[in-house]
Amino acid sequence: MGDMPACSLRLVVRTLASHAGNRGSSPLGSAIHRVMNKPEQKPAYEPAGLFRRLMAMFYDTLLLLSVLLSATALAMLVTRGALDYHNPLFRSWLFLCCFAFYAWFWLHGGQTLGMRAWRLRVQRRDGQPITIWQALLRFLSAIPAWGLLGLGYLWMLVDKDRMALHDRFSESVIVRLPK
Repeated sequence: MGDMPACSLRLVVRTLASHAGNRGSSPLGSAIHRVMNKPEQKPAYEPAGLFRRLMAMFYDTLLLLSVLLSATALAMLVTRGALDYHNPLFRSWLFLCCFAFYAWFWLHGGQTLGMRAWRLRVQRRDGQPITIWQALLRFLSAIPAWGLLGLGYLWMLVDKDRMALHDRFSESVIVRLPK
């Protein structure tokens, strides 16, 4: 039954409900009727709005700049000052430092420092922490979300779950934490 598609499972349950009785004439029919007609539950989280996300990103950008300055200083030490900005290894090093910055925070508590200041957290839709692969997918898909004039972020204004495109791609969500 674990391999059965959800639509087939629903059909089986409805068939059982119709054979078990109409709206509770038997205990089994009553239980199945309650499960099948349960009202839609709202998610156990409140999705973060665009303003809070942008403010947290502003805070994180300031912190990330200091990380990138430190990474550049380390690269200057290693190359003894003969560093070319256009060197693909140097650019890859900075890109890796950016990912490491976000991934570390997302995997250890789900919050960067900017997200903590604005009471936001990244998590899976079921409330569990995201995985390294989700963090990588989230990071990589957020680049074109900004690169396309922010359309990936503006998408959340029309999305029914208030999720940006990289939220959808990585199957994660930014939630607003209670006070």
